[in-house]
Amino acid sequence: MTQADFQDFIDQHSCTLEEIKATAHALHASVNQTYGKKHPYGLHLDMVVDSVCHYGHLVCADEQDVLPLFFGAYFHDSIEDTRQTYNDVTKIACRWMDKEQAHTAAEIVYALTNDKGRTRAERAGENYYRGIRETPYAPFVKLADRLANITFSCTNESETNTRMIKVYKQELPHFLEAIDAHSEDGRMALPQVMVNQIYAQIS
Repeated sequence: MTQADFQDFIDQHSCTLEEIKATAHALHASVNQTYGKKHPYGLHLDMVVDSVCHYGHLVCADEQDVLPLFFGAYFHDSIEDTRQTYNDVTKIACRWMDKEQAHTAAEIVYALTNDKGRTRAERAGENYYRGIRETPYAPFVKLADRLANITFSCTNESETNTRMIKVYKQELPHFLEAIDAHSEDGRMALPQVMVNQIYAQIS
């Protein structure tokens, strides 16, 4: 899609996107989840979606995929953090989309759900990354997720932020390779402008 067409869709469906946003925010608030020590988790979701707003046109193949892409970004942590199931997420997506779109949306969310594990490495192992590489739009949303976390960590709000910057910097080469599908399918793309933003913040 062109940037203009993508923005036109956003403008025309602003009420629907606000409903999706409000539902995702409320879901995370219902389990008292925060971002950092003091922010509502919705802040993180909005930061991820900000990348979708700016760069979604670079990966979006068709107008039919715009709502699923935004939904995937807003709900990407919902299975992992709010006790939702895949079927729960699909049913929520069906409030605004047809079955095919809801499937696309739920697949993005499922792909970004960490595996069970005792450590960070176990929760994000090869099986996890393979699922991202095999799911349309999941690499892009995961990159947006990482960009949001790095941007937030650079605020130096706490010792945790400072520590995570070091973690993200160390992980970055492996992370980028792990989510890169090396595909000609534009839905699997990692926009270079986002990668450049990440490097600029942690260099």
